Amino acid sequence: MEEDDFFGEKTFQNHCAEFIKHSQHIGDGWEWRTSKDCSDGYMCKTHVQIKNEMVVSHPGTSADVQTCLPMEEALELPPDDFEVTETAAATEVIKYEYHVLYSCSYQVPVLYFRASVSDGRPLALKDMWQGVPECYKARLEQGPWDTITQQEHPILGQPFFVLHPCKTNEFMTPVLKNSRKINRNFNYITSWLSLVGPVVGLNLPLSYARAASQGE
Repeated sequence: MEEDDFFGEKTFQNHCAEFIKHSQHIGDGWEWRTSKDCSDGYMCKTHVQIKNEMVVSHPGTSADVQTCLPMEEALELPPDDFEVTETAAATEVIKYEYHVLYSCSYQVPVLYFRASVSDGRPLALKDMWQGVPECYKARLEQGPWDTITQQEHPILGQPFFVLHPCKTNEFMTPVLKNSRKINRNFNYITSWLSLVGPVVGLNLPLSYARAASQGE
């Protein structure tokens, strides 16, 4: 991208194509989809996460009263006045969907996302927030992550959460300028997703950055 260029839809598609090429190389699951009803397309990925918990029962309590703990915490329970009489593994399967579309109004990419459990029940935003690593939460609680809303997917017509693009240029401009300053190859989608992805559990392998810097 030249300094005078804006991030047009054609540039968006080219950067997505480069991104998907590397995704296919490493088997990361990103693909390009188009709609039968319009010429617009979008980049998407579906990720299934299996969340294991230990269900711990204590003597003297009802069978319905149990403690659900993350697996690592359950294994590190300290000795207490009671004795654990029963443990079992509880598994929860969560399906995450990530869609990257182009905003003609803001001339930037937009991240749409949603998640559901195995019975099809959608997760609320607060449920998804619980999955964000603690190392990110303090930073993500201070914009631009405070502009997440729920709205209709412009192509699918289904409810999705979306990170509003009003602040994208604000935090991407320094990244773009720095890349030009050091004369480094730059893929907008890679840099942008590396910044916005962690808030919704989407972390890119480091190989994307290496591929972008090498122009692969």
